[in-house]
Amino acid sequence: MIYIGLLIPFIGTIVGSLFVFFIKNEFNKRNESILLSLAAGIMFAASIWSLILPSIEMGGVYSTIIGIVLGILFFSFIKFNNSKMFFAVTLHNIPEGMAVAVCFLSLLVNNNISLISCFMLSIGIALQNIPEGAIISLPLCNKGYSKNKSFLYGVLSGIVEPLFGLLTILLTGIVVPILPYLLGFAAGAMIYVCIEELIPEASFYKYSTLFFSIGFIIMMFLDVIFG
Repeated sequence: MIYIGLLIPFIGTIVGSLFVFFIKNEFNKRNESILLSLAAGIMFAASIWSLILPSIEMGGVYSTIIGIVLGILFFSFIKFNNSKMFFAVTLHNIPEGMAVAVCFLSLLVNNNISLISCFMLSIGIALQNIPEGAIISLPLCNKGYSKNKSFLYGVLSGIVEPLFGLLTILLTGIVVPILPYLLGFAAGAMIYVCIEELIPEASFYKYSTLFFSIGFIIMMFLDVIFG
């Protein structure tokens, strides 16, 4: 199950990168905004129910706060020092892969997170990765790269997610004792991605707040009902 969960976000990147073979022009901005809005809502809710609340339950509020602050600060620094699109997308995919792995680890170790919550986190990230894969591959194709090479770059931007997720699993012995901090860290990273990356891009469409709310409610409902 855990390996399927790690692969789901990467599948989203592959799907988005495949658009280069079917779309002649830039990815439709309205459709991109809708997908990003839904993904942001799902991911923001997942940050709360799948990461923050279990972190508080496992280690208390202070370890959770420390983790959230460290996650936000760390990826604020990464963002500040990397401005190229490919590297920016690749770097912020790293904490997403780690977040999925940490979520499943928490399920296995403490069983205080539902399986549906873990998979909804994976699906939320996958939804976000669809337009991101297109954002990488389509502009490269427009600049003269072949479709195959553009597709490859799009895929490479997302492959770090399952790789860093797998690395997190392999380091379980180190990860488990600091799991509350890591859950908070992953939540901080996810919140940062939502606020700094997804919401500004999604705000192009006037109904983006509505779709954000829909995504948030879907994730909240599934987690509360099946959690």
